[in-house]
Amino acid sequence: MGAAPTGSITIGSETDDQLVARAVDRLTRLTRFPVAFGGYEADGAVHVTAISGARTHQLEGLVVQPGRGLGGRALVEKRPRLALDYRSSRSITHDYDRVILGEGIATLFAVPVMVTGRPRAVLYCGSWSEKPVGDVVAGGAFEVASELGTELRVRDEVQRRLSLAHTSSAPATLASATREELRESYAELRSIAATVDDPDLRERLESVEKRLAALSADTTETPLTLDVRLSRREVDVLACAALGATNAEIAATLSLKEVTVKSYLQSAMAKLDASTRHAAVAKARRAGILP
Repeated sequence: MGAAPTGSITIGSETDDQLVARAVDRLTRLTRFPVAFGGYEADGAVHVTAISGARTHQLEGLVVQPGRGLGGRALVEKRPRLALDYRSSRSITHDYDRVILGEGIATLFAVPVMVTGRPRAVLYCGSWSEKPVGDVVAGGAFEVASELGTELRVRDEVQRRLSLAHTSSAPATLASATREELRESYAELRSIAATVDDPDLRERLESVEKRLAALSADTTETPLTLDVRLSRREVDVLACAALGATNAEIAATLSLKEVTVKSYLQSAMAKLDASTRHAAVAKARRAGILP
């Protein structure tokens, strides 16, 4: 059926394939369905690279074409698809019956992983007996797909912005426009991370934030040693303010109230002993708190 693409891009320390494998493993735990599998879209097809709970080797190397089978429909329609009784389902093609039925799957649920409106992967969970898909199954599958989509969106943006620095030998030689691009990425990444509840994912995002901060730091400025500890939210707000965003714009970006943004800014300014937000940003950059 063709070979699945090998993931090589990392977020934190994980490759593409490791990300989807972790998502598939979590899928079985959250949905309580015994078997799960999934893979990324490449060249228009879904290449299954991760499998959890399978009793046979039938699913290995599966490549699902767009519009074909349950996952192919989920890919094309950009929405979850369910086959309660896969064998007798009339709403899908049966191109992959040998694989799915060979594994003994009766009920199959397929959820596309969406990134900025585009399906980037499909995750499946299945049962060996006909089983209804209630809130536990659907909610768990949606949660895992959403988390994987967030990780892919962050990874894509980080890779795009980091590529701007690859032509420079050191952060000090970065063009000012490139440095500002990286600073924008840092602020955007923090705004995304602020919406993530999973502590493991937040930790991985923080490692990428530090990488961005190091790359975009201006080493021509004299470093400033400060015994200051800003809260995560204070750094989030200050990172947005560094881009010239107003309190209202920061509030919209971070899903906060405008008065809360003002409070965080005032607190950060007080800790940094700065009379304006611009002075606070400058001090935070010299102290290595902001890129």
